[in-house]
This record gives sequence, structure tokens and C-alpha cells, in this order.
Amino acid sequence: MPLPLYLLAMAVFAMGTSEFMLAGLLPDIASGLDVTVGTAGTLTSAFAVGMVVGAPLVAALARNWPKRSSLLGFILTFTAAHAVGAITTGFPVLFATRVVAAVANAGFLAVALTAAATLVPPDKKGRALAVLLSGTTMAMIAGVPGGSVLGTALGWRATFWTVAALCLPAALGILKGIPTGRVKEEATGGPALRAEFAQLTEPRLLLVMGLGALVNAATFASFTFLAPVVTGTAGLGELWISVALVLFGAGAFVGVTVAGRLSDQRPGLVLAVGGPLLLLGWPALAVLAEEPVALFALVLVQGALSFALGSTLITRVLHEAAGAPTMAGAYATAALNVGAAIGPLVAATTLSTGLGNPGPLWASGLLVAVALLIAFPFRTVVAAGRSAEVLR
Repeated sequence: MPLPLYLLAMAVFAMGTSEFMLAGLLPDIASGLDVTVGTAGTLTSAFAVGMVVGAPLVAALARNWPKRSSLLGFILTFTAAHAVGAITTGFPVLFATRVVAAVANAGFLAVALTAAATLVPPDKKGRALAVLLSGTTMAMIAGVPGGSVLGTALGWRATFWTVAALCLPAALGILKGIPTGRVKEEATGGPALRAEFAQLTEPRLLLVMGLGALVNAATFASFTFLAPVVTGTAGLGELWISVALVLFGAGAFVGVTVAGRLSDQRPGLVLAVGGPLLLLGWPALAVLAEEPVALFALVLVQGALSFALGSTLITRVLHEAAGAPTMAGAYATAALNVGAAIGPLVAATTLSTGLGNPGPLWASGLLVAVALLIAFPFRTVVAAGRSAEVLR
């Protein structure tokens, strides 16, 4: 894999730390800004909504900009948003900074996904995506738990400052490692923007985007509210939140790595095996959440399964959107973050029911069940990609 791909992954690490870090900071933020935990959880949805809206919008605006300048501008905007968030004393301002940071993150990821796909041969898109997403999984393994520990020791504002600081070496890496020049489609006969948007009428593309959104919704539904499960249901101390986050991130890293080697050639195997296991895992975690050993073991497994399925489906999005070379990354980003927006909102509604803290885990199971019910009639399409004739 080319060096620029790893530099992009380093930037994704910094941004991924921000996207996921709220899972360990929600109680502290809620207390510090005098809002409920459920209200604080909307910060995750705000970030996701910003990503959904920002990905296609910013990618369309930046499709003919120099890649290095675009990526650098996005990460510096992201840094500034975190600095403002770190000093604010009002929840509305913090909410707004999450939206701004999300739009910047969306633009960065949309350009980065497209750039990653052009750095490797077509049959290695899955592996390239796995390298890029390894920045996210490493954020979950190291960045997010580290942020949780830092937040516990020094307050959530320290974590925001740390994320801002992490972006600076990533920006330097982009400046030094990404070549100058515009996307290769500019002025070389690439498809017009209207033609790229027309790809969104393709049933196969919509199918894999929808399935990716549902699986990611299940992931974020539980991940966002994992802290109350650890401290409330399992009755463990706050530092154990970091342990749970590390395990989920470690599982995610394994899932992305394994899926990255299979998703180009054998996506059906990942989906056929991982889908039912993921479906069983969420209710099992809800039932066994009071037992710390079972809780941590299942968190590890669910992290692996969630990201194996999610990354495989997003790889399918990139393949199905091959006719939209500058917008494919935006479509993949939007699919991921539609789920990231919906998941916490669905999960939050369960917290005030008799399900209590494990409610989001049950919600995740329901979301995966819906995904599998939709996927089953079209399993050939999902597994075989553009070679399938179903839905034509």
C-alpha cells in the first residue's frame, strides 16, 4: 500500500477519535453543561447529520480542487471547531461546533476515500479502504479510551484540546505526503457532476448504501451509550469504560482487517457468516450485561462483527458507485453517517422505557434484524456486486 494512504489514515485517526470519543464523555458533558445524558447523546447525532449533509455537498464543491489543499483545509477547520468547543460554556455552541467539525470531517473523508481508491488497482479497493479505516479503529483502540481516561482525570474539555492537537501533525503529514494536483477526472473527460449524482438512482447502489446505514446505526446505537451499561448495568467504575472501549476498538480493528482481505473477492462470505452472528450478539449482550466477563467478551466480538460487515458494505458502495469517481467517497460517507445519526436517536428512546441502560443494545439487535430481512431477497446482489443481474 502506498505511503500517502497511511498519511490519510493518520488524519482519520485524529478525526475518528473525535467522532467516537463522546461515548466515554457523555456523563461528564451532561453534568458540566447541565443537560441530561440523552440530550448530550444528541451531540453524536449532530456530528452524524453534519457528515451526511456535508459529504455530498462538500465533495461536489471540492471535486475539482487540488486534493492536498482540500484535505488540508478540511483538517484545519476541524481543528478550529474543537478549539471553540473546548472553551464554550453553552450546550448550543458545543452542538454547533460538532456540526461544523462534522462537515469538515465529511469533506475530508469523502476526498480521502476517493483518493484512496485511485491510489490502488480496482481489485484492491477493499484493502485500501481497510488501511484508511484502520485510522478509525486505532482511534477506538487508543484515542477514544485515552480520551476517556483524560476526561475522567482532567475533564472533557481536555479531551477536546487533545484532539485539536492531534490534528496538527496529521496536517503536516498531508502537506508533506500528498502530491499537489487536482483530481484526475478534471478536464480529462470524467463524468459531469449531474451524471455522478444520477448514480444515486441505481437500485444496487441504494441497496448497499441502505444496508450499510442500518448496520452502522446498530453500531452507534450501542456504542454511544456503552458507558451507562458499564457503570450502571454492570456496576463497574468509570475507568472500566475505557476498558470496554479498548475492547470494542480492538475487535473493530480485527474485523476491518479480516474483511479488508475478503470484501473485494468474497463479500458474500463475510455477510452470510457475520450477519446472523451480529444479530445474535446484541440481544446476548443485553441479557448478559450484568456479568462483567461476558460483557467485555461480547463487546470485543460485536466490535469485530460490526466493523467487518460495515466495511464490507461500504466497499460494495465504492464498487457500485464506480460511475461516480469523485462522489463515490461522499456516498460511502453519507451511508455510514445516516446510520450514525439514526442509531443514537433510536437508542435514546429506549433509555426512558423499562429496558433501561441495556435498551440501546436491544435497539441494535432490531436494526440488524431489519438489515438482514432487507438483504435476504437480494443476497446475490449484495454478495456479487455489479456482476449480478438481479434488480436490473
